[in-house]
Parts: sequence; C-alpha cells; structure tokens
Amino acid sequence: MAPSSDEVFSKVQKALVDALGVDDDEVTPEARMMADLGAESIDFLDIIFKLEKAFSISIDRAELFPEDVLTSATYVKDGKVTPDGVAELKKRMPWADLAKFEANPNVQSFGDLLTVNDLCRYIQSKLVG
Repeated sequence: MAPSSDEVFSKVQKALVDALGVDDDEVTPEARMMADLGAESIDFLDIIFKLEKAFSISIDRAELFPEDVLTSATYVKDGKVTPDGVAELKKRMPWADLAKFEANPNVQSFGDLLTVNDLCRYIQSKLVG
C-alpha cells in the first residue's frame, strides 16, 4: 500500500533537512528547492540518494531535471523555452506545476521552479507507477 501524502511529505521533509541543513519548519509544501531552501546542483545528488533510500525507489536525475530540453536549440530560443519546449517539459514532468514558468519561460529561472510539493508529487507518482 502506498504511503499517504502526509507520510510522503514527512520523509521528503526529513531528507531535505538532512541534506540542506535547514530547519524542518522551513520545509513547507510551497518552499522552492533552490530559491527558498538554498539547494544547489551538488545538493540534489544527496537529496536523490536520501529519497531513494527513504522510499526504496530508484530516481533518474533526468526525470527531475530534464536538462536536455533546457539546453536544446530545438526547445530554447534567445534564452527562453519555446512553447514546444514547455509542452515537452509538461509531458516529462506531469507532477510539476509549470504555470509560473510557462508565463515567463526563461531558462535561467527553471531552477527556481521546483517546490517541495512538486517533489512530493514526483515521489508519489513513482510509488504508484
């Protein structure tokens, strides 16, 4: 049986507190991984490891960060992700809320997109999928 949303959040919160050295009250569902919690690229390796261990799942970094889309001339023009690129991101990241990014699809701001809630939805999709 899959864990409840609260159980998933609790484990994600613990992993983020351990990996990022933040207080658990800072890890809210709305908190953005990079902008609010200070996660950097290197931290995501530790976060992924902790989540894999906590949930007994395997996480492909490309599922969380489709960098090939963000660096593709097919999907990026003048530093912005094209409508086709946004559609590809939505297809690959159905668990992420891309509404704010879609309004201003600047490649540089993509890293500020991922929230704790997005991460929880991703984990839940892995557990039921």
